[in-house]
Amino acid sequence: MAKKKETVSMIDSLAEFKDLKNINKETMINVLEDSFRNVLSKIYGTDENCTVIINPERGDFEIWRTRRVVNNGEVIDAAREIALKDAQLVDPHCEVGEEVTEAVDFSAFGRRAVINLRQALASKILDLQKDNFYNKFKDRIGQLITAEVYQVWKREALLLDDEGNELLLPKSEQIPGDFFRKGETVRAVIERVENENNNPKVILSRVSGEFLKRLLELNVPEIADGLITLRAVARVPGERAKIAVESYDDRIDPVGACVGVNGSRIRGIVRELRGENIDVTTYTSNTLLFIQRALSPAKISAITLSDDPEDRQAEVYMRPEEVPLAIGKNASNLKLASLLTGYKIEVFRDGETGEEDIYLDEFDDEIDSWVIDLFKTYGYTTAKSVLKKSREELIASIDLEEATIDNVLQVLRSEFGDEDFNNTEDEEEGASEETPEA
Repeated sequence: MAKKKETVSMIDSLAEFKDLKNINKETMINVLEDSFRNVLSKIYGTDENCTVIINPERGDFEIWRTRRVVNNGEVIDAAREIALKDAQLVDPHCEVGEEVTEAVDFSAFGRRAVINLRQALASKILDLQKDNFYNKFKDRIGQLITAEVYQVWKREALLLDDEGNELLLPKSEQIPGDFFRKGETVRAVIERVENENNNPKVILSRVSGEFLKRLLELNVPEIADGLITLRAVARVPGERAKIAVESYDDRIDPVGACVGVNGSRIRGIVRELRGENIDVTTYTSNTLLFIQRALSPAKISAITLSDDPEDRQAEVYMRPEEVPLAIGKNASNLKLASLLTGYKIEVFRDGETGEEDIYLDEFDDEIDSWVIDLFKTYGYTTAKSVLKKSREELIASIDLEEATIDNVLQVLRSEFGDEDFNNTEDEEEGASEETPEA
């Protein structure tokens, strides 16, 4: 009787476990039945003729075993056969050839069998818990989560969510300046879910770009509603961040919506990121213009892009006083601009190539200002940055009439006298004329 009570208490424990860990009720019953069958198989040699009935509502169980009745002294397979005299103790009216079903007293298994059953149950439940934990979080990577600090160690912090799940926030995924106390509420994103040796771990992060994205979605309704799109995010955690936003609705200023009135929206995000400065810029598919905006507040003179699409590099030229602004403290501005645009950016001072150049703005007496502004939009801010391109390249890349581009080229070339620019066509013609002579 004591053994049966002990087993009943195990069922009660499973019911409690199910409530805490959200394990499916049917799965819980199957685990318990399988555990019983494993014990029965070890004791009787088979569990095929055994029936296990579990009623979690009442908190009890029944085990029945069915065997075929044979003559006394003719029992060959005790697991499946029972002598007539023994069968009549169960059913006085049974006869040879019939089947008799009897209840199995679990207490007859002995103390060791009960201990083995408990261990098997604990092992199966633990595996179920791990599978349930892994499956719950594996599809939530990138989601924002709020959890409470439970324990802080040197290399990581242990957090608990609302359901008591354990989450890890490594030191490497914490913002410089993060300092947590037990019981404090912390926001982070689910960076990854590991499952090495069936030991699932949820790793959180506060330094990833996804964390900044989720905070923006939380604080800027236009992003959550899809009216503003986050096109790119770059961070130096705890120091500075740059984001590029875009709106397909001309009535919405994406930068202004993200910053908020008097910085009201961005201010809360900055506090969450331990004072991390956030630069918001408008995204454009014009690479030259996007690089200019990414390097803000520095003003660029000229940009040269590499022709290799797999090795995206940009050479940026600017006045000497603009270089420190472009690089930034600890090269953070340059690094963020490279991450934001996807280009490896190198900064050069005007004159480092040994050439003298003139800014297009100085030709405003001969070239209309709107034409100069359009050239600057495409990254042409100095005379030589324009003259280094062929006439065909300028016509193909800039939305201007050919006559206007020819006028600009004439004005710029007259400034540099006889200096040779883009005479490749003349060289090719000269080569073709010399070939017959050769």
